[in-house]
Amino acid sequence: MAKVVSLSPAFFERLVVELLVKMGYGGSIKDAGKAIGKSGDEGIDGTIKEDKLGLDIIYIQAKKWAPGNVVGRPELHKFVGALAGQGAKKGVFITTSSFTREASDYVPRNETKIVLIDGEQLAQLMIDYSLGVTVQQVYEIKRMDNDYFGD
Repeated sequence: MAKVVSLSPAFFERLVVELLVKMGYGGSIKDAGKAIGKSGDEGIDGTIKEDKLGLDIIYIQAKKWAPGNVVGRPELHKFVGALAGQGAKKGVFITTSSFTREASDYVPRNETKIVLIDGEQLAQLMIDYSLGVTVQQVYEIKRMDNDYFGD
């Protein structure tokens, strides 16, 4: 995660959108989402289509913070407010750091649904979906196929 933290905020926002596309949201990078990444983004760093048809949009907040600089509940309140300002009901809040207990326990009291992804989960998702990693070695283990030799 140290490498990701050392890169620019704009790169991190693009990384987040690319990861969500690899996870099956939106379809292709061209069609799926965009990293907004500009000042005055009103607390929204990107958007992505929930599915290939774009029936709903998921809003993204990406915080590239150093480990130990945890995301608290006030940041989530701001994000939920930004979602309300967009008329949005779904959001993903991703950080390279972690969330406080209060932030992790926070559930908006309206129909807004937010998913929190911390640095550890982000790293695992990047590995699982082959983003920013390459396969160094593959081991193949074979066993006898008894069905092949059956009557």
